[in-house]
Amino acid sequence: MKKTIIALSAILMASSAFAATTHATDETVANAQAGANTAKEKLHQAQNEGKEQQLKAKHAAEGKSDNLTSKASEGTQKAWNKTKEGSEKGWDATKEGTQKGWNKTKEGASDLKKKVTE
Repeated sequence: MKKTIIALSAILMASSAFAATTHATDETVANAQAGANTAKEKLHQAQNEGKEQQLKAKHAAEGKSDNLTSKASEGTQKAWNKTKEGSEKGWDATKEGTQKGWNKTKEGASDLKKKVTE
């Protein structure tokens, strides 16, 4: 009986320590993802600006920089790039929200397990 109580006590102590470590790790991962999203956004903005500049240079080389069709094409390219950036931000926010929800579910399950075992 004493061995069983000692074993259960050790398991309970280990599970609470594990829960605290998991919580800290989840926060660290969330912070890293936020930094990665910012870097990814800046990279894509730079890439998009490069594409827009290439298109303008192409039109200038063809002598069509003041042409209505060229300006429409450049505007369309810019609008498409903004649409992609907005979609990407929305997707990243959805992923982060889902991850936070999952982390809260894990925490709740851990808390419930503690209450049941007490």
